[in-house]
Amino acid sequence: MTHTPDAPDPVLPLLVVDGANVVGSVPDGWWRDRRGAAERLRDRLVAYADSGTAELPGPLELVLVVEGAARGVPSVPGVRVEEASGSGDDLIVELAARAGDRTCLVVTADRELRRRVTALGARVTGPRAVLG
Repeated sequence: MTHTPDAPDPVLPLLVVDGANVVGSVPDGWWRDRRGAAERLRDRLVAYADSGTAELPGPLELVLVVEGAARGVPSVPGVRVEEASGSGDDLIVELAARAGDRTCLVVTADRELRRRVTALGARVTGPRAVLG
């Protein structure tokens, strides 16, 4: 079951990935090509749309938030890419707030972002949840 990135399903649990934080957690030269690193992460995330993660079983609505030099990464089936016009953290908080009563899991290691989204009822997990 593959989900179209343009049609969010308000019934599915929501997995929001802090692209900059997850990409930045692996010192693999991502800083030389931020957009390419975001595209590789997006492609890696596709499998989680159906299978879910250890913390959140699938199927999921999966959103990858990108900012700065990583903008311009297109969505693919299973992963909707949201571009932050300013702070990626602010967009992630907005997405968590919009989740309402449905389950929302945010993938980030950013302590302040973790505090902000848990105050809204979202759960958090670290980058390893989607990096293996």
